Amino acid sequence: VDRFHHQKFGERLMPLLNSLATPYAEALLQVTESRSESETVADQCKQLLDVWQNSADFRDAMVSPVLEPEAKKKVLQSLVGEQVTPSLLNLLKVLADRQRLLAFDAVMLRYLELYREQQGITLAQVRSAQTLSEVQQAALSKKVQAMAGTAKVDIDLSVDPSLIGGFVVSLGSQVIDASLAGQVRRLGLALAKAS
Repeated sequence: VDRFHHQKFGERLMPLLNSLATPYAEALLQVTESRSESETVADQCKQLLDVWQNSADFRDAMVSPVLEPEAKKKVLQSLVGEQVTPSLLNLLKVLADRQRLLAFDAVMLRYLELYREQQGITLAQVRSAQTLSEVQQAALSKKVQAMAGTAKVDIDLSVDPSLIGGFVVSLGSQVIDASLAGQVRRLGLALAKAS
């Protein structure tokens, strides 16, 4: 089971960026398929999303209107060039050339969506009240696999302190609320019905 962490930067992305991201993501998937490296690149996309979301300096440099494409490509080469496949690095350089690095995370997320669709992998979005330990993550993975009815599950972990204990799992349209807040809400509903 694959686990990756990211906050939802996509929520502030316009649908425009998502439609812009699709052709790039599709082109990348075609290349990675022909080189049998789609799984590797999917993992690298998750790592790059972490960098993008956790490093304001990197993000600001990539979307800066002042920095020339050549300078951005040098930054990409030095920061991630050794860690990613040539196919992924080339895509990032194309985005730099076309002044499209604003869609950096949208392209990564779209690639992951396309890859999961192709592989029949279910995405489970898990929000927990606090950061989970490796042991907790492993136990949660087993639970989510059982819920999904398949071992092919990609778990997207994020922390949501408003949950007050426990976790919420979203599997497509199915939402399993195992948080303390959810239990309190359900108890409140039950009490309301009883009165």
